[in-house]
Amino acid sequence: MRRRAFLRSGLTTGAGLSAALSASSVSATDECAPSHATVATGSQSNITTTNPDSFSDEPVELRLQDAFPDSYEPLGRTSIGGAAEAVVGDDGETAYLATATGFTTVDVSDPTDPEVLAREDSLTVDDEPLTEVLDVKVSGDRLVVPGPANHTTASIFHGFICYDVSDPADPVAVTEPYETDYHIHNCFLEDNLLYIVANSEEPTENPLVIYDISDDTVEEVGRWSLLEYEPGWEEVHWLLRYLHDVYVHDEIAYLAYWNAGTYLIDVSDPTEPGYISHVAETELEEQQDIPFSGVTDAQQGLPGNDHYSAVDDTGTLLGVGREAWATGGDDPDGPGGIDLYDVSDPSEPTYQATIEAPPAENEGYNDGMWTTAHNFELRNDRLYSSWYRGGVLVHDVSDPTSPTALAGWRDADELGFWTARVLESGETFVASSTEIIQSADTEGALLVFPAQVDDSESGGKDGGGDDDDGTGGSDMADSIPGFTAAGVAGAAGVAGSALGFEMVRRQRSDSAVESSQE
Repeated sequence: MRRRAFLRSGLTTGAGLSAALSASSVSATDECAPSHATVATGSQSNITTTNPDSFSDEPVELRLQDAFPDSYEPLGRTSIGGAAEAVVGDDGETAYLATATGFTTVDVSDPTDPEVLAREDSLTVDDEPLTEVLDVKVSGDRLVVPGPANHTTASIFHGFICYDVSDPADPVAVTEPYETDYHIHNCFLEDNLLYIVANSEEPTENPLVIYDISDDTVEEVGRWSLLEYEPGWEEVHWLLRYLHDVYVHDEIAYLAYWNAGTYLIDVSDPTEPGYISHVAETELEEQQDIPFSGVTDAQQGLPGNDHYSAVDDTGTLLGVGREAWATGGDDPDGPGGIDLYDVSDPSEPTYQATIEAPPAENEGYNDGMWTTAHNFELRNDRLYSSWYRGGVLVHDVSDPTSPTALAGWRDADELGFWTARVLESGETFVASSTEIIQSADTEGALLVFPAQVDDSESGGKDGGGDDDDGTGGSDMADSIPGFTAAGVAGAAGVAGSALGFEMVRRQRSDSAVESSQE
């Protein structure tokens, strides 16, 4: 790929806006284990597939509690137009947000008053814009800004730009923009290694590509593709085996390959990544049998839809978020949740439990009442998660077979949460709200939340719940138009997903299917 001249737009700053919002809440429970879940281990030449004993047909009951009192609300808020993914810098005082046409840095050292430090918009490279920036990643003083997030034939720049953010108020581009021949939906940055999901219609390998970005240069050093492990996936439509996201911890990359499942890849030698194991909700033969006319429903609905997969700080608990909507098909049919797996032995992932999505009266993609799982973070026995208009949730996952809801908040009229990221472990987390939700009028913003409800209000971790009727707070659920308490304790099956956002993704999906048919 060639490096291209970069025209840098001016930086603008803005004052932070702190707001107290009306409290509302949801809860999630686990109904039953995945009906089609499998765990595959072994090499390509010796593939074994097992159904562990933990894949039970019996429901796994969560310990519901009074985790959603009116007193639980955001600590601070600032408006960020175009906001999508948010990440927190190593200093724990700065948040970085993708903002569609660029990025924004925010001072979050005072959780009650987040303040915009710098906003870089309208990025161009050789007079071509960098658009659909839905992800950014930071490590140390280095920030990576990739795009576009989705397939397009428009004349725009495809690639990424690396910034020095040692002064978050004055980001400086430190490499020439690096051009790729594919769109970049997501990436992961660890020290000097950049891991990128590389999807395109042709060629259709959808690989993970690894770059060395040290010394202010960019060099590809390795790649791995699902088709190397199982060539039969080449017969499946590329959008159904889309490599949506990547997360790396302790030299293992976790690849969310949509309907193909989540793959654990050894990247201890980035020049030769190697397969370890994977978990999946679908079978290859089932996906090969999906007709062209069924691709959209298979992409949007359960089962499958591995959208975001990541492990905790110990590397022993894996979360697999499934972004999905109701399609009117067979059960499971509805918004996707988050599956938990024990990966203390990476070669033998073991299913633990599922946290179901908050339900809505209308759960289709075009209905606008999105409550499916989106991005999350696992840290110190806590799961911090975002559910678009379903709000944010905090769970105690110290016993991953029985997650406990600790806190939850939402404002479905104004906010649709894209991600939740730890700011100070056990104390605070940030969550970004996006305005790009199909058929909805949500706002772009960054909010800071306490990590849990005050003990004096909730009765503490083990308190409350005496008056709980098992619906997880039906009064508050019913108080929000478009949501329903029915099924809070019940959506069947495992959580699912479909290629995230992604209003623009949905628009390009139909054209991508048409072009592939041609």
